[in-house]
Amino acid sequence: MGMTNEYQVTGMSCGHCESAVRGEVGKLEGVEQIEVSAADGRLVIVSTGALDDTAVLAAVDEAGYEATRI
Repeated sequence: MGMTNEYQVTGMSCGHCESAVRGEVGKLEGVEQIEVSAADGRLVIVSTGALDDTAVLAAVDEAGYEATRI
């Protein structure tokens, strides 16, 4: 059973934004599933173990957006 982590991402407005976030977060070790929505700014990550919030926030930043854990 995976662990679920949720974040609020600001600045996304379209499917390209979602793809950019999904692409960067998907590079993190242990990530099994990613749900991201530009409509409400939610990012939900299911992982095999605990994720390092700093790494997740850095990945979102690399995609060009900002996130906070919720």
